[in-house]
Amino acid sequence: MSTTVAGTLYVVATPIGNLQDISTRALQVLGQVNLIAAEDTRHSARLLEHFAIQTPMVPCHDHNERNGSAALVQRLRDGENLALISDAGTPLISDPGFHLVRLARAEGLQVVPVPGACAAIAALSAAGLPSDRFIFEGFLPAKSGPRNARLQELVSESRTLIFYEAPHRVLESVLAMAEVFGAGRKAVLARELTKTFETIKDAELGELAGWIAADSNQQRGECVLLVAGVDAKAEKDTVDAESQRVLLMLAAELPLKKAAALTAQITGARKNLLYQWGLEQR
Repeated sequence: MSTTVAGTLYVVATPIGNLQDISTRALQVLGQVNLIAAEDTRHSARLLEHFAIQTPMVPCHDHNERNGSAALVQRLRDGENLALISDAGTPLISDPGFHLVRLARAEGLQVVPVPGACAAIAALSAAGLPSDRFIFEGFLPAKSGPRNARLQELVSESRTLIFYEAPHRVLESVLAMAEVFGAGRKAVLARELTKTFETIKDAELGELAGWIAADSNQQRGECVLLVAGVDAKAEKDTVDAESQRVLLMLAAELPLKKAAALTAQITGARKNLLYQWGLEQR
C-alpha cells in the first residue's frame, strides 16, 4: 500500500514593475508546480506568458480565499505542489494569501517562501530615512475620520512609518499626516517603483502635500508613503502645546517659578524645561 507524499506550497514573490526583477528560482518554481494560485489570473497571465510558463492557474483573492483554501489544501494533501502569487510583490503583504498559508501550516504541510520584490522594503531602501527600525502600516482607512484616528495613534511612534496608499487618496493622506504629525515631519513618496516613471521624492510633509497637489501625475500609479518617526530626544526637550497653554494661564497670575512647578504637576512635563520656555516667552 503506497502512501501519498504531501505537496509543498511555495509563496512566490513576483516583480512590482520591472519584469527582470523576478528571480531564477521563482521562474523555476512557477514552471514546475502543478498549479498556481493567483490573486488575478488575467493579470498574472501576462507574466507567465512573458516567461513562457504554461502552468495552470486558479484565482485566490480576497473574495474567495476563505472558502477556496480548503480545496487548495486538499490538493496539497494529494501530493500536488502549488505556488501562491499576488499581482505584484510578495503575497500576504497587503495582498491575499494569509488564510491559505495559515490553513496549510495548521495542517502540517510544508510552506516555502521564494523571496523577491516587496514595494515597502524597496521604498525603504532608497528613502534615506532610518531603516534600522520601522513599522509597516499597510493601507490607512479610506474615510477621513478613521484615518485621522489611526494617525493619532501613531503620532508618538519613533520608528519609520511605511504606508501603502491608493493614488486617488495619496494627497488626502499626506494632508492628514501633515495635520496630525506636523507639517515639518520628514517624509518620502515612492511612486511607480521599478517602472518607467519611478519617482522618489523626499520633503517635509507640508511641502510634499503642495508638490503632489501641483502635479496630478504624482497622483497616479502605485504609491508608498514613508514618514520619519518622532525624534525622541527632540520630543523630550520640547514643551507640548497643552503644557504651554497651562503654563501661560498660570504665569498670568503667579510667579513664573511657581507657575512652572504647578504646570509640571498637572501635565507631567519637566519643571526646568517649562521654566526655561517661560523665560523665552518673555
